Amino acid sequence: MKKTGVMVLIMVCLVVGWVVSASAHFGALIPSDDILTQEDSKTITLEIKFLHPMEGDYMEMEKPKEFGVVIGGVNVDLLGTLKEEKGRWVNQTKDFTYWQTTYKIKRPGDYTFYVEPKPYWESAEDCYIIHYTKVCLNALGLEEGWDDEIGLETEIVPLTRPYGLWTGNLFTGVVKVKGKPVPYAEVEVEYYNKDGTIKPPADPYVTQVVKADKNGVFSYAMPKAGWWAFAALNEASWTIKRPNGEDKPVEIGAVYWVRTRDMK
Repeated sequence: MKKTGVMVLIMVCLVVGWVVSASAHFGALIPSDDILTQEDSKTITLEIKFLHPMEGDYMEMEKPKEFGVVIGGVNVDLLGTLKEEKGRWVNQTKDFTYWQTTYKIKRPGDYTFYVEPKPYWESAEDCYIIHYTKVCLNALGLEEGWDDEIGLETEIVPLTRPYGLWTGNLFTGVVKVKGKPVPYAEVEVEYYNKDGTIKPPADPYVTQVVKADKNGVFSYAMPKAGWWAFAALNEASWTIKRPNGEDKPVEIGAVYWVRTRDMK
């Protein structure tokens, strides 16, 4: 009986550990708006977070390694503009660190903001996580540049214009690592359940999963208005040393955020 009890306890621990590690992490880079017209304020707010979008959990986040915007083929460093903020989601009992900035739009065009965070150690997965995250907003009617590559370690390059999307529209992109498409890449998709009103009936509803084709191209139809995150995860060709000197693998994620609106 004692041996049986120990075996049951081990199995429970393994299952619990699997459930915890199954929670999908997403880098987040969310602007206060994705389309600015002549009538709108030209100043936007951007928030940078590390979170579980559907489940309502923030993770502690250090100041990013890089943060910037590409407009008209010009890369502008914005790292120095970031301010540390504290906050919690509806399901949390303590505050976590995230980052925020404001940016003033000066001319028409597509603005692709990007962030490279510092490596995040995830003990449940025994690896480091780095999510290279992008979002594009359009300003003042000039639709040019939304499909440009940034040149990140890994990134999703949109094949669908990533703004002006209705609920139910199909978002299509290509997953790349070091500038090359990733055949049959797995892409995780989650809805930003900001107010906690969505209650998934089972775990598979939390994170949707699609596979890219042999050219690294994937598509997904978004069923609800709001912000959606797409994350293509791969293992880096390099490792990071732990404080004890042990080399650990690195999960590199190409993350892209898009917004949908209901047709009225």
